[in-house]
Amino acid sequence: MPVDIDIAKVARLARLALSDEELDRYGRQCEVVLEHAALVQALTTDGVAPTSHPLPRTNAFREDLVIECLDREEVLSQAPDRDGDFFLVPRIHDEP
Repeated sequence: MPVDIDIAKVARLARLALSDEELDRYGRQCEVVLEHAALVQALTTDGVAPTSHPLPRTNAFREDLVIECLDREEVLSQAPDRDGDFFLVPRIHDEP
């Protein structure tokens, strides 16, 4: 079941400058993909419920654990300027 597509027109619409060799190669590749899509589309799906995924999916949740990797006070002691538990950085904008 051949599918007809004008690769030169598609390339022109996509603003791609393709050589004749590239047009031929991409044309053959698109033909294979579109023929496969046509075969899939021709399958009978009567009695098949629409799904977003072919297999049943469930979420696997885990408990969130907070693991502190650095001592906060040690890190903040290295900062050039700080306000309590926060780094102070220079303003970027002049407006408040």
